[in-house]
Amino acid sequence: MSLDPLLAAPLVVQVHAVAAIAAFALGIVQFAAPKGTLPHRTTGYVWVGLMLLIAGTSFAIRGQGRFGGFSAIHILSVVVLLLTPLAALAAHRHHVRRHRLAMISLFAGALVIAGAFTLLPGRIMHRVVFGG
Repeated sequence: MSLDPLLAAPLVVQVHAVAAIAAFALGIVQFAAPKGTLPHRTTGYVWVGLMLLIAGTSFAIRGQGRFGGFSAIHILSVVVLLLTPLAALAAHRHHVRRHRLAMISLFAGALVIAGAFTLLPGRIMHRVVFGG
């Protein structure tokens, strides 16, 4: 394991990766911590900010996608930009079930599944974790 590939990447990629790792860690904390408390709400707002940062920075990270460097994964970024504020609003309105479903979906889709794709060969995070 070496951070060299990430440190050699453009700043926007570094910000994107660090925000994603932080959001993943905070998400785990959120799932384990008591709900409805001030720490849960505070951590939740930080998590929302991180998710919006991740989605926003993704648009500056373009490759050889079919649509001007954009790929199908950028659709997920649009979903995150739309769903994250709606999920926070659901909590504010005490729609707990809707909030829970949206946040679990965001965590699973945008962090776990999309994060797993970053470990594919040829990707920066693959080189960070597995070398080469």
